[in-house]
Amino acid sequence: MAKRDFYEVLGISRDADDKAIKTAYRKLAMQNHPDRNPDDDVAAERFREASESYEVLKDPQKRAAYDRLGHAAFDQSAGGFGGGGFGGGGFGGGGGFSDIFDQMFSEFSGGSSEGRHGRKGADLRYDLSVSLEEAFSGCNKDIQITVSATCDDCTGTGAAKGSKPVTCSQCGGHGKVRAQQGFFTIERTCGACQGAGETISNPCKSCRGQGRIQKVETLSVTVPAGVDTGTRIRLSGKGEAGLRGAAAGDLYIFLSVDEHPIFERDADTLYVKVPVPMVTAALGGSIEVPTLSGQLTKLKIGAGTQSGRKFRMRGKGMPGLRGTKTGDQIVEIHVETPTELTQEQIQLLKKFDEKGNVSPETEGFMKRVKRIFGNN
Repeated sequence: MAKRDFYEVLGISRDADDKAIKTAYRKLAMQNHPDRNPDDDVAAERFREASESYEVLKDPQKRAAYDRLGHAAFDQSAGGFGGGGFGGGGFGGGGGFSDIFDQMFSEFSGGSSEGRHGRKGADLRYDLSVSLEEAFSGCNKDIQITVSATCDDCTGTGAAKGSKPVTCSQCGGHGKVRAQQGFFTIERTCGACQGAGETISNPCKSCRGQGRIQKVETLSVTVPAGVDTGTRIRLSGKGEAGLRGAAAGDLYIFLSVDEHPIFERDADTLYVKVPVPMVTAALGGSIEVPTLSGQLTKLKIGAGTQSGRKFRMRGKGMPGLRGTKTGDQIVEIHVETPTELTQEQIQLLKKFDEKGNVSPETEGFMKRVKRIFGNN
């Protein structure tokens, strides 16, 4: 099968600059890398083609030779450039493919960023529920979590007392090993030390060489005033302990605020429905309204207040998180119809109703109904 044109492989024009060549190669290499496409022969072939094309086109001399002679420039039998194809420089040479490999595929090495210092501990999540009152005033909560903590017996080294880890003989302490496969190099986490760069011949009995053990820890969490569902609190270094003494991860507390039997919340605004006696609504007066601070606050309503009327109590809502402006409380009035009336009260209400023009909204509504349906 004939070789594909190198420019065609990378999907670039023949006058592409160095930046365009590198960008095209990085994209193809990331898409088709063997670690991302295990047992995929097609992807492996595309990766090989892209690597071979980039190795030639990134080098001005090789590219010039390829532009003049095509693939024949690197044909060993034809005495091509470099005295034997890529053998002269190789993919492992300085400034070649291996340099780009280090930049692009560190995530495949499983420990290249940690090296012989071990792997950082994982971040953990804890879901914490608080009441609306606690969210209003802020509080302290004690929580218990089961977490991988640093082993006290070996202080996280993983080695038994009197011994210590030794440099891994397989990777030389790098935590990574490289293997040449045809035209490209594969870098993987060292299987002997699992990327730590060190091995333990006499492991700690308490943690079995891991440098960490499972513990139940009690932590105090400060919940600030104004939190809402979805608020996240980060406790640095309170996550899973790192492997063999590496840094611990973080603990993230995700908050949810419980529903309240009286108040409803929308961001920093509180809503409350308050029943009002019919007489008070008709004549006007003061009513007592609950607030989340636990105090009753007086609210004046005017004569003829109807059900559904809303009043704003400024500064009585939720406090702003991190000291921002405090919200308001919205009070919705629900006029209460009296029940269990005495005969005297019934007669008084009948006389009241006989005077007419006391319920303008009802009368106006019926007039609209008659206009719509054509009733006289």
